[in-house]
Amino acid sequence: MNRTSLFPAAATGSRPPPHPGTGPVPVAVPAAVRFRAACPDCRGRFELSAGALRLAIGATRRTTFYTFTCPECGTSVRKPAGERIIELLTGGGVRTLRLHTAL
Repeated sequence: MNRTSLFPAAATGSRPPPHPGTGPVPVAVPAAVRFRAACPDCRGRFELSAGALRLAIGATRRTTFYTFTCPECGTSVRKPAGERIIELLTGGGVRTLRLHTAL
């Protein structure tokens, strides 16, 4: 698994990379973080703020996804979220829900 440090665009190169073994480095998230998205129904392309997205992390690939409502047609969209998407969304301030399996 490749670990990628996420830094806001303006901070890239302004601080040295973290030392191995020091744990996660907190990253300040600018309020203007935007994510590009597309609607599979109306084929609209747009940018969404972190507040317009929700991330659900489950135990499997099938239960790990992100959701948003298309601003053009109003459709509720659910898309799978792989490791890289999870890193980008959590680093960008998207609210996250961890799903637990019942015992």
